[in-house]
Amino acid sequence: MKPKNELLFLALGGSGEIGMNANLYGCDGKWVMVDLGMTFSDPAYPGIDLIFPDLQFIEEHSDDLLGIVLTHGHEDHIGAVPYLAADLGVPLYATPFTAGLIKRKLDEAGLTDDVELNIIDNEGSFELGPFDFRYVPLAHSIAEGNAVIIDTPYGRIFHTGDWKLDDEPIVGVPSTPEQLTEIGNEGVLALVCDSTNVFNPNASGSEGDVRDNLIEEVRKQKNRVIVTTFASNVARLHTLGEVAKKTGRKLCVAGRSLHRIIENAQQHGYLKDFPATVDFNEAMKLPRNKVMVIATGGQGEPRAALGRIASDTHQIKVEQGDAVLFSSKQIPGNEIAIGFIQNQLAEKGVIMVTERQAHIHVSGHPGRPELTDMYGWIKPEILVPVHGEMRHMMEQARFGKECGIAKAIVQKNGDLIRLAPGKPSKVSSEFSGRLILDGDVILPADGGAINERRKLAHNGHVSVAVALNGKAMLAGDPVVAPAGLPLDEDLITFCDEASDDAVDAIRKQGKGPVQNIEKMREAVRIAVRRCATRWTGKKPVVHVLIVEG
Repeated sequence: MKPKNELLFLALGGSGEIGMNANLYGCDGKWVMVDLGMTFSDPAYPGIDLIFPDLQFIEEHSDDLLGIVLTHGHEDHIGAVPYLAADLGVPLYATPFTAGLIKRKLDEAGLTDDVELNIIDNEGSFELGPFDFRYVPLAHSIAEGNAVIIDTPYGRIFHTGDWKLDDEPIVGVPSTPEQLTEIGNEGVLALVCDSTNVFNPNASGSEGDVRDNLIEEVRKQKNRVIVTTFASNVARLHTLGEVAKKTGRKLCVAGRSLHRIIENAQQHGYLKDFPATVDFNEAMKLPRNKVMVIATGGQGEPRAALGRIASDTHQIKVEQGDAVLFSSKQIPGNEIAIGFIQNQLAEKGVIMVTERQAHIHVSGHPGRPELTDMYGWIKPEILVPVHGEMRHMMEQARFGKECGIAKAIVQKNGDLIRLAPGKPSKVSSEFSGRLILDGDVILPADGGAINERRKLAHNGHVSVAVALNGKAMLAGDPVVAPAGLPLDEDLITFCDEASDDAVDAIRKQGKGPVQNIEKMREAVRIAVRRCATRWTGKKPVVHVLIVEG
């Protein structure tokens, strides 16, 4: 599909879901990509940690792809770069802080020489074929959050990326209402806009307010304090550095991702006044009321610092009367994992404070008042909601029309949309899917391997070994070995009965040498599976190994 004299939009990720953002714009025969992110796995993908967008569509048109433009450094916007960008063979464009994070990823993957990374100044601009790009700084929960203006022969796009409004953002200087109004006055065809918090009737709030409340909460605590937050939130890290100084506590940092973010931030001019930190040993020797730890793991990740602290497998220890402050939002889907860690902490007598008890976190996404302001400043002809589940995007489309935007078009991953010329409309449905990182291998998310793993996880597995002698006749009883079936003390009896059923199935094939090995294999598989169903009510995956000799 080659763009003609038109302006096209196609999401391959991030529309109909929160995360894994990958957006394409096309015109005059060329494509550009905005963001290339990932998402974290869920129980539907057993054994999987990372999920990426399937880029088959643009891989088939890679000769027409001019580059990948990154709005900011969150994993759901850059996380797939070290896994997928090299195969596309096009340059990347990012502002300095984001480029620093990407460079580390490329270095770790051994791809530094294989992927061209272009660093664009903050508020800088550049051209890619028929597309002119300009970065527009907006507040977010990471340094250098940006919208991008995309000027094309068919109209201007204002692609927000992730954003919020903040009168006291702590880190960075976002665009002013006057600057955004000027952009709108120049004419904007389409606002492609973050939908995450559209149901929030209130503004997201200021980082400055969080600072004051964190100081107050830490001052209340009489013993050791651990604060967990998103590692990428440089403004929050700056705030926590100030909290430590204001409350007279030494600061300790627990979590590799935190160290990477702090190092990258300081290299690019942020966190200049961040206090010197102490190591784990010194932190544990200090009086309990003289130390504050910043730790990863607020989303319940068992291998992150907080999870290891809760399970007593970390050098930082907690005891009764210590406090853990969750300066982060509980991401939907993580409730059970977070609850498990909180229960471990509660059993130790640890005091816990979340955003529900105190104002110690603000979102990085816009509530309805902020959306209203942005609509008024940018004044788009068309609203294209992205970065949300379908309910979020549908609601933003309705809300945008209520606020006076003439046209809104709701799309999902794979919907190819023509924005101009003419009325915005869906042109076609293109392939969009998911890829999984399974160990070191990238596979289709719903391919044979993961489907079989789901069956194994749900129903268990039975192996059956059948030995045939040199005359292709049964040599001894089949050996049955189940795994994951609810048998317990009945295990041996089940195996004996399943073996007998396998023998019966083989004998029904007729006397003498086996004429059809595959027919016998299937008969044994069915017989053993039926036996397992009788015993357990489960329908396990059954593999039959036939050994001839």
